Amino acid sequence: MNSYVVLERLYLNSLLMVAKALKSLFLSFCVFLVCLLFSSLLAAGVMDKAAMEKAFPSPYIVGDKDSELPIWPLYQQISTDTPLVGYAFESIDLAAIPGFAGIPFNLLVAIDPDGSFLEVKVLSHHEPVFLEGLGEKPLFDFAKQYTGISLMQNVKIDAKPSRAAASNTANAYIDGVTKATASVRILNQSLLSSSLKVAREKLGYAKGRDPDLIARIKPDIYESMSWDELVDEGLIVKYRFSNEDVEKQFVGTIGEGQDEEGLEAPQETFIELYVANVSVPTVGRNLLLPEAWEYLQQSVGSNDQLILILGQGRHSFVGEDFVRGKVPETLSLNQADLPIQIRDFDLEDRLDLFELDYKLKLPSELEEFEWKLFHVIGQAGLDPAFPAEFELNVTRQKGWLYPEAVTEGIEFESTIPEEYVLAAEGDNKTWHSLWEGRKTDIIILLSALVILTIVLVKFSVLTQPKQRLSWFRPLYLLFTLVFIGWYAQGQLSIVNITGVLQALVAGRSLEFFLYDPMTVLLWAYIAVTFFVWGRGTFCGWLCPFGALQELIGKALAFLKLPQLKVSAKLDARLKWLKYVVLLGILIVAVISVPLTGSVVEIEPFKTSITLMFDRSWPFVLWAVVLLLLSLFVYKGYCRYICPLGAGMAVFGKLRVYKWLPRRSECGQPCQLCKHKCEYQAIEPDGKIDYDECFQCLDCVVIYDSDELCVPLIVEKRKGRKLKTRNSNDDLIASSK
Repeated sequence: MNSYVVLERLYLNSLLMVAKALKSLFLSFCVFLVCLLFSSLLAAGVMDKAAMEKAFPSPYIVGDKDSELPIWPLYQQISTDTPLVGYAFESIDLAAIPGFAGIPFNLLVAIDPDGSFLEVKVLSHHEPVFLEGLGEKPLFDFAKQYTGISLMQNVKIDAKPSRAAASNTANAYIDGVTKATASVRILNQSLLSSSLKVAREKLGYAKGRDPDLIARIKPDIYESMSWDELVDEGLIVKYRFSNEDVEKQFVGTIGEGQDEEGLEAPQETFIELYVANVSVPTVGRNLLLPEAWEYLQQSVGSNDQLILILGQGRHSFVGEDFVRGKVPETLSLNQADLPIQIRDFDLEDRLDLFELDYKLKLPSELEEFEWKLFHVIGQAGLDPAFPAEFELNVTRQKGWLYPEAVTEGIEFESTIPEEYVLAAEGDNKTWHSLWEGRKTDIIILLSALVILTIVLVKFSVLTQPKQRLSWFRPLYLLFTLVFIGWYAQGQLSIVNITGVLQALVAGRSLEFFLYDPMTVLLWAYIAVTFFVWGRGTFCGWLCPFGALQELIGKALAFLKLPQLKVSAKLDARLKWLKYVVLLGILIVAVISVPLTGSVVEIEPFKTSITLMFDRSWPFVLWAVVLLLLSLFVYKGYCRYICPLGAGMAVFGKLRVYKWLPRRSECGQPCQLCKHKCEYQAIEPDGKIDYDECFQCLDCVVIYDSDELCVPLIVEKRKGRKLKTRNSNDDLIASSK
């Protein structure tokens, strides 16, 4: 065969494969459009106007949805007038903050024009501690506590107010839920973040600034400075309030003249304060030893802020009843008239773990000062380009038997010099900080994907000699299980697909995916490999649960458990089961959002990988049963049940190349690879069913070995010189 004929055949075969790929892509697109149309007609659980009217019946009147913000105005019929009484919205539209299981809460929220909550109701969630264990009632009861609370108040969860603090309307105290601390705090952040966006846009809060568009502290500016130099630079600010200054705050109230000690010495110090943002490297690295600074960098998010406050005088800035690690009752932080929660980082106790001889590098005259380091999470939206406004509450009482109490605030602020701040940009979204905070994880994952790409492109590196594959594959699967699965929480799931479908139906942005860098990177890589290698790249190499099954099988191989070889006819029928499961889940996803959370539990991924079997027994039992099944039926769940695997197989039809090498003798007469394939993905005629192939490369090991491959053994015995084949010959042969 001359080179011209070879090139012509290669060209024609390439056109044929491209045409088939385009056909598959077109059919998939048509199916998607049909599903989208079907779902738009049957969608439930997404709040449209009818659902809003049901949620807010008379005397409320639900107006038309806002054209710029996904909110619904609420009116009330009063005589002949219909004034605006609030706005209703879903939190997931405005703040899709991932929950404990990686999926955001969706709250139905209504706030009045003054920023007080009219109603807070949980529409959907995927928090394991409430779905199975505590039950959902504690969660619903927790959400109800927000009714009547104002956005202008500091919400304090599980904090017990003192008698004086209880009368301070700047704080709102609500009960938490035992054993669900993380979940309720995420709900709190989802509620406040979404509500503050509405308040900024519609209620005039914070001058209309978008909380996602805030400045960032520059992480790479550092200069060695002493304490006095930091003060001169404006990085540490000092305040002194005299007794007279505080007395002025109580003029005209019942607290006026109640401080006898202050009246006797009006010019004496009531309290002296120092404030600094330790997240600024020039501050933090000058006040802390390298070990402690590194500890802080690893312990908080890259967009979080740590604020140091020192105080001394007649009044404690955290109060006598302060509990370490909690939100202070007497101190509050605001910015542009909006409260921002601060929580004690308890650095003093944490530094003791290092057995360091110091707490902070303080001048000798300040060593006796009380100090605390407060933590502000990045989602709170504290903008370092604007002043951080503090208020220290001072309470006075009048009377003895039934005293009356009054609280006034001492205001002070801290501003970071502009040269230490990176100005806000149009694409400076809060999810960027999550990516920045996982930079190391991202580098490790990308490096592993590069290695996998090289291996699949140059698979002969592993298959020649065959021993390399026998140690490389288990090591890579161990990395997939431990790093991608258990550590980085990168287990892809059918929930990703249902989430996209539901978001498209509801007209929501898919930006919530960006809060999980591992998921985004894995899906991006797999989307590309669909065109090159098909479904098996994920299922065979990057699925943590699949890796767990295979590793358990290899670890228990010494037991020589009996393997059930499913007949070809039954195997072909069982492989259709996963498509039925996938179709059922997609139908449920577009019919009922709440029910979707239940049906996707057919996947054992959340139990075995996300929660590492720390779950109620029915879910653990299901995961264990599937793992035991894989010991007798090789990867039975992956081959017959997995809805994600079915989805991968559908998208895998976009594959352009038949890249695994085949010979004309494969299937006729040689059947060795077919019988050796544990996935039963090789047909009797020798062709590979790429929809079911997991790319284990075992058949390639046989193909390349003159000790295993029957055609090569025959050639070797006859003493013939093996014909050299180039990649074009392989491609032509494989496409026949």
